[in-house]
Amino acid sequence: MKSDFNIYFMKDFIQNHTTRKTAFIILAVLCLSPWVSSPIALALGFALAIIIGNPFEQYLHRYIHLLLQVSIVGLGFGLKLDEALQAGKSGFLLTVVSIITVMILGYILGRIFKLERKLSYLISAGTAICGGSAIAAVSPIIKPDTKEISLGLAIVFTLNSIALFIYPAIGHLLHLSQEQFGLWCAVGIHDTSSVVGAAGKYGYEALKTATTVKLARALWIIPVSVITMFIFKSKESKIKIPWFIGWFVLAILLNTYFPVFDRFSFAVTSVAKSGLNLTLFLIGSTLSLQTLKTIGIKPLAMAVIIWAAISVGSLLYIIH
Repeated sequence: MKSDFNIYFMKDFIQNHTTRKTAFIILAVLCLSPWVSSPIALALGFALAIIIGNPFEQYLHRYIHLLLQVSIVGLGFGLKLDEALQAGKSGFLLTVVSIITVMILGYILGRIFKLERKLSYLISAGTAICGGSAIAAVSPIIKPDTKEISLGLAIVFTLNSIALFIYPAIGHLLHLSQEQFGLWCAVGIHDTSSVVGAAGKYGYEALKTATTVKLARALWIIPVSVITMFIFKSKESKIKIPWFIGWFVLAILLNTYFPVFDRFSFAVTSVAKSGLNLTLFLIGSTLSLQTLKTIGIKPLAMAVIIWAAISVGSLLYIIH
């Protein structure tokens, strides 16, 4: 009798697991189609994680970063050098001021809310530069525990998800131009995936501006990491350099100076946009209610205040 029960249980488990895998694959393929926008892709991933769970969650994190990097390099084939330089120039001052402001404000709020020093620093760095990538870069230097890293990432990804929906709505409400909205996304949204997703939904010119400014902003991981080594007095730590940005620049140069790439640029950028949608679906599928429940009120309050300050401040600067 017990043996029959075990056999039935195993069959039921295998059948359910197969169903979950099938549903995951179908939704992932759907997100590659032109009928699914970036916010919808993220929402589908989140819905899947809540309703049936993600059967591949333990394998995805490595591939999410790889797919994001490859997709961003693909977007480089849709840019010309003069466009990239103009976008980078327009966002340079705002980038410097916003990074300094966020780091100082994060320090002050961390003291006010009496948060662990390393956790408040992770949230500040993630908000100031490029979300999860910045947290991953400074973590080996400040050496937080696993819970602090998970908490920082959960907060950043949650706010990213919200931004992906509300930024385009606000942009249309205020009648922001493509360039204005792209610049605002690059400064106000944490993670590169959500920046590109929100800007891509707004328009192609916004996408070009946002991608260029955000990747130029991501390079600030290097000086911030160096400063972090001095703040936390860690001489043996290594700095993680986002090398894929170099491939993005190479793609721009090839597209600018070699006309042969004009034949493929539209196809490559279309595939890159689909790849970004798939990335957002995968990110959404790694979120869960259990993860969100781990977020405390104080760390979330600190992150929301910083995010609101940089979002409103940069928007006012861009408009006026």
